Amino acid sequence: MPGPSKPIVLAYHIMWTLYGWWLPNDPRGSTSNTIRNDLIADLGELHHGRKQLQPAGHDIRAFYSQAAATLKHDLLQFTQDQFPQVAQAIGQTIADHKYTCYACAVMPDHIHILTRRHRDQAENMLTHLQSESRSRLSALALRRLSHPTWTRGGWKVFLDHPDDIQRTIRYIEHNPVKMRLPVQHWDFVKEYDNWPLHKGHSQNSPYVQALKRASRYPR
Repeated sequence: MPGPSKPIVLAYHIMWTLYGWWLPNDPRGSTSNTIRNDLIADLGELHHGRKQLQPAGHDIRAFYSQAAATLKHDLLQFTQDQFPQVAQAIGQTIADHKYTCYACAVMPDHIHILTRRHRDQAENMLTHLQSESRSRLSALALRRLSHPTWTRGGWKVFLDHPDDIQRTIRYIEHNPVKMRLPVQHWDFVKEYDNWPLHKGHSQNSPYVQALKRASRYPR
């Protein structure tokens, strides 16, 4: 017998870090399974997944102070006054590729983006966002062209229900607030209209049909 039907992926939550941050043996834990650099390996043991008991801030700062001495390039963060330029570089890529963005948080050491599904797969979107924004940030003199800017790759979460999208938007929007940074508003971020269950949506939509087969269509 066929297995239960699954809803269609609606959106992607994509997160990536600045060069040198969230290393595999970050004291908070990471998604990595291996440490490929022997110098970095000397900084601490690998812990796959986020640790239940999180280290103190001074321990994290001490770890990255040591890491800075072992990395090939400077360990840099974005300052709050640079956030608009970073957002501009990311927003241009979103406009060029006609992505629909529902949330974006520019943080000192990482980026959160929530985009509606697109002809580009999430992996390709991440590649475009990183490579094209890196070139623009170099042109804006925020990074030297020789500096990697980003850690290659990132994390992707696939969202298949409007409730998941709404929850993730709130999470991304709250990221700066948790760091005692101002709430962020970017021109390229569109208000989520509950697509594909937006007002007046078609009952024949493949997304609606998939949600119904999975018993996740609201009654």
